[in-house]
Amino acid sequence: MSDQIKHECGIALIRLLKPLEYYQQKYGTWQYGLQRLFLLMEKQHNRGQDGAGAVVLKIDQPSGKKYIYRRRSNGDNPIQEVINEINTPLNEARKQNPEKFNDPVWAKENLPFAGEVYLGHLRYGTFGNNNIEYCHPVMRENNWRSRNLALAGNFNLTNVDEIFALLEELGQHPKDFSDTVTILENVGHFLDDEVQLLFRQYKNEGLSNVEISERIETNLDVKKILERSSKKWDGGYVIGGIFGHGDAFVMRDPWGIRPAYYYHDDEIAVVASERPVIQTAINVRYRDVKELMPGHALIIKKNGEISDQIVSVPQERRSCSFERIYFSRGSDRDIYHERKQLGYLLAPTLLEKVNFDIDNTVFSYIPNTAETAYLGLMDGVRHEMLRHKCEAVLSESASGNLTRERLMEIVSHEPRFEKIPIKDVKMRTFITADSGRDNMVGHVYDVTYGIVKNLQDTLVVIDDSIVRGTTLKRSILRILDRLHPKRIIIVSSAPQIRYPDCYGIDMAKMGDFCAFAAAIELLKETGRQSVIDEVYKKCKEQQNLPKEDIVNCVKDIYRPFTAEEISAKIAKMLTPEDMVAEVDIVFQSIENLHKACPNDRGDWYFTGDYPTPGGNKVVNTAFINYIEGRNERAY
Repeated sequence: MSDQIKHECGIALIRLLKPLEYYQQKYGTWQYGLQRLFLLMEKQHNRGQDGAGAVVLKIDQPSGKKYIYRRRSNGDNPIQEVINEINTPLNEARKQNPEKFNDPVWAKENLPFAGEVYLGHLRYGTFGNNNIEYCHPVMRENNWRSRNLALAGNFNLTNVDEIFALLEELGQHPKDFSDTVTILENVGHFLDDEVQLLFRQYKNEGLSNVEISERIETNLDVKKILERSSKKWDGGYVIGGIFGHGDAFVMRDPWGIRPAYYYHDDEIAVVASERPVIQTAINVRYRDVKELMPGHALIIKKNGEISDQIVSVPQERRSCSFERIYFSRGSDRDIYHERKQLGYLLAPTLLEKVNFDIDNTVFSYIPNTAETAYLGLMDGVRHEMLRHKCEAVLSESASGNLTRERLMEIVSHEPRFEKIPIKDVKMRTFITADSGRDNMVGHVYDVTYGIVKNLQDTLVVIDDSIVRGTTLKRSILRILDRLHPKRIIIVSSAPQIRYPDCYGIDMAKMGDFCAFAAAIELLKETGRQSVIDEVYKKCKEQQNLPKEDIVNCVKDIYRPFTAEEISAKIAKMLTPEDMVAEVDIVFQSIENLHKACPNDRGDWYFTGDYPTPGGNKVVNTAFINYIEGRNERAY
């Protein structure tokens, strides 16, 4: 993606199902679980660089012994900083007590991150700021083990105000207005409620307080707590949690918006935001890693019992297609093939755009995330070329003109695939003054010289998506123009991004989207200013309605124009004034997106069809903010 937007958060949960002595004996270290946690976090580095954190729980620690430890960082390299903070006391202990260090019993009693349950998190902030308090895992502490709660998640709620008001009605006084604190206190309330209910029940049975605590820890109904907590949540979420006595869970939203996968055997249970990181960290096959289905929770009891249970009624699956296009690691088998297919399906359109003039067309890509789509585009172009070669052979044969030389000429005719843009990973925009920074940003990309024929070739360059178009205008198009092509076609393997996301991706403001800006300009140029005014009026009229009654009025902004008209306007708006080459921009179609990603049909940022009622509220509010000049999030 040439325009960098913040990604989604990532989680990693590990539950060791055997005593630490087992891992010391089998793997040569009691740190087996901790090392797997580090690996899961590092392998999900793509999902969060604003902050990181990890928490460990030691099951059945005696009274007076600390049993929950947490480390968090919002520094420049948060994952490594968290790992260093965890490792530092361990390394000191190894130096001071080399013989005792490898004793799992001694380690659990004396070392901070020696435990059985781990929860890690990688943060990309889409709510609040980058304060350390916003870094997960977040905790709710209590002197009763069963009332302690640590949470970490990949989520955004569209109705924080509604849930916050419910907490106030319960008599709570939340310390912050954010989805993180709101969810923590929401789950915490129903945890307290369930513990109190069990306490009364066992008290009436005549049990002592010590016996009651043990019974509560054994019989706590995690499913019930999650069902009651999430009943009013509107948004996309995957949330992992640990209760202080040892129960753990990961739950997923009923539309499956945010991703989650898990694996377990008799040694370990693992949950992460992406499938291949589990395959790598645990060294298991694709088929052994299962998807946590929408509305389900993986619940791991203190005794090691594992169950996959429904905690909210599953809705129509609307898994985020941006995960497939860009966010998730391309090492996932399915995602790799889907990204290739996205490129493949663009081939017929692009060949028509260049009038099948293969001799004077060079195909390339924006490194590095568009590389897989580029491979698919290569396959698609070659397939179309093969069809044309077959037709040429049949035509020449029918006319009696097919000689050996002519056949060789036809079959050897190949498209030109080259690596043209090059991302300079060592380049740093080290000039802080705004006037200099824009100039330096223009040099993040470089190009391969001597490949493009001056004023003769068409240069086709594929990107995986175009959000703002800022980098295209300030950098990429200018650099490509140095090669003196006759024409440049920028291709997006994703459709036009027209609407804000409100479920975890940092795309929340209407004015940030080049497609929206193009539609607004077209309305003004064609004398349709009244459409803008009418949409604003409709959005304002719905402001105080229940979210369930709100409709997406912003669709009317795009309705008068075809996708091609908007693409042409985007190309005109993003073309620098001093460009010599003609510039076109081609976007993926919605139909081809669904062909390539048939199981993940969450497309609200392209279509405006939000899976939850809160989405319509957010898009209307975002439009109001745009018209009223408020540069703020709509949720």
